[in-house]
Parts: sequence; structure tokens; C-alpha cells
Amino acid sequence: MIVVRDVFRMKFGKAKDVKALMREFSKLMEPDEMKNSRVLFDLIGPSYTMVLEFTYQNLAELEESLGKSMSKKEWGEWYQKFIPLIESSYREIFTIFE
Repeated sequence: MIVVRDVFRMKFGKAKDVKALMREFSKLMEPDEMKNSRVLFDLIGPSYTMVLEFTYQNLAELEESLGKSMSKKEWGEWYQKFIPLIESSYREIFTIFE
């Protein structure tokens, strides 16, 4: 299994706006995907950080999920509202040690 973490640095003062958009995001995702995910906001450390975390069986499942999600018209419209609120981002992919 793998954990995929998309780490976003929000623009200063935009956390409230991003949280509202993440509520919309959860409605766009498939229920099965949302049960294997978490949205995390910083408590301490670098301010204005959000992590979107998903668990998948393997990289092929990740690629399939991204293809389904990003091909939706609604996702593209949502993403256009999200982009202006973000300063930078990066992705981490970890293998879960079992």
C-alpha cells in the first residue's frame, strides 16, 4: 500500500477560503476515495499548510483515480477556484511498511 500526500502552502489569510473549497471537493470525489483520505491543516510548524492525503493499493490505482477525478468538468471548475489561493505545492508518495 502507498500513502500519497499533496502538501499545499496557502496564501496568507486564505485558510478559511480553502477550507470552504475542501468541503466542495469532498462532494466531487467518489465515496470510496473519500473514506481513504484525510485533509489536514497545520496546528504548528509552517503556517498556512494543508495536506491532502490518500491511501492506495499501488501506483496504478493512484493513476486510475487521478484520471477519473481530473477528467470531470466539475473538478476542473473547482480547481480554477482553488489555484488562486495556493502559493506552492508538492507531492510525497510513501510505501506503508507492513
